[in-house]
Amino acid sequence: MSNKESVQKDNSFLIRLRTGAILVVIAVAAIVLGGYVLWGVLLAVSLIGLMELYRAVGVHKSPAAASGYVAAAAWYGILLWKEMLSEGDAFPYTILFPVLIAAFIIILLAVYVFAFPKYNSEQITMVFFGFFYVALTLSYIFLVRGLPGGKYTVWLIFIGSWGADTMAYLVGRSIGKHKIVPVLSPKKSLEGFIGGVIGAALIGVIYALIFKNSLTEEFPNPVFSFAVIAAAASIVSMIGDLAASAIKRDKQIKDYGKLLPGHGGILDRFDSVIFIAPIVYYLLYLGI
Repeated sequence: MSNKESVQKDNSFLIRLRTGAILVVIAVAAIVLGGYVLWGVLLAVSLIGLMELYRAVGVHKSPAAASGYVAAAAWYGILLWKEMLSEGDAFPYTILFPVLIAAFIIILLAVYVFAFPKYNSEQITMVFFGFFYVALTLSYIFLVRGLPGGKYTVWLIFIGSWGADTMAYLVGRSIGKHKIVPVLSPKKSLEGFIGGVIGAALIGVIYALIFKNSLTEEFPNPVFSFAVIAAAASIVSMIGDLAASAIKRDKQIKDYGKLLPGHGGILDRFDSVIFIAPIVYYLLYLGI
């Protein structure tokens, strides 16, 4: 390797490290503060993520995409309304969501029909899918944070994502031999995947042991619960990562965006988190 290439590699690593550090600070601050701060950060991240996905199919500045942005903003408005109400107030949560989806479908199809043949069916489908894939799934971070003990359990989302990814990388790099999906991700191995699951479970155990005294009110056995949830989250994490890679391969793009130097776009950094957040929420809701 020449000196020039070595310098470029070092600079690339420093840029990636600096961006990662800023992301961690923002994420930690938003999650610790919770409430309106976390809501606002997630809304912004969701809208940017939607724009990146819509750009991949060439509709990010179109009326079709606007319907997706409005639907995402409306969903977060529903969540904000719920946050503002006191516990005793009635909230038609189960009614508003299907009403929102029905309105979204009608408006999106109206755009498709009256602008025909400006959009193809794949683009319209992706606009609709994007709401669930990006905005709805990311909102589960806010929902987890709002659960009893949420200020502790919300971190399971990131243990199952970034913790598992780190452990999988270390194990895969050391002993990884059997490739899982070489077409989508040549570096992912079965050994790394298993290491990521076990590693996430161990991190979950350590985390539960550290905060055990604060968790026993909500969890009869927090060590077991956190190990299971972190392990399950790490499995879903890989699916989310590979799904994002599949979309990028299909659209022949390297990254979803350039917003995060060294990391790509929002979806490049949160591709596994968006799959994990709903899983963690429902496992906690079911009392795992």
